[in-house]
Amino acid sequence: MKKNQLMLADEVIMSKIYFIRGQKVMLDRDLADLYGVETKVLKQAVKRNIDRFPEDFLFEMTKEELDNWRSQIVTSKSIKMGLRYFPFCFTEQGVTMLSCILNSQRAIQLNIQIVRIFTKIRESLTDNLDIKFEIEKIKNKLKNQDENIEEIFTYLDELIKKQENTLPRKRIGFRLPTKGK
Repeated sequence: MKKNQLMLADEVIMSKIYFIRGQKVMLDRDLADLYGVETKVLKQAVKRNIDRFPEDFLFEMTKEELDNWRSQIVTSKSIKMGLRYFPFCFTEQGVTMLSCILNSQRAIQLNIQIVRIFTKIRESLTDNLDIKFEIEKIKNKLKNQDENIEEIFTYLDELIKKQENTLPRKRIGFRLPTKGK
């Protein structure tokens, strides 16, 4: 690692990733804080380069989404005060594009770390999906086995009923002489 390389704990960055509109996103205010710039400066840079940010890279939060987000994180008044405008939400690709317009060393290093974290999250979701598929396979096998076992018990019940309905049979085989005869 380089001497001047900035590294934050992954947990700090992960705590700033939210799930909005079915996507993992980071808010403009959190990114500005991480990059060490004002939110206003970050938004101005984005607006000057808006062609680099299609809808799947960046979207603005709606009032309903903002209210829902606030209720999810149980914000205090101090956090609400910083939100006079609806925040920009950056997807993973949007965060990557930020490194093109924010050309500071800090922004580049943080973007690399953020992209790695997004990749880890994606991998963990894929791993969980694989585990879900395996569990589903096991459930299907168990269901088939349950049906087979049920069928075996049905056949056994039928055999027991048949055996009960037949006349007692004469025992065959070697017999020991009984005492007294």
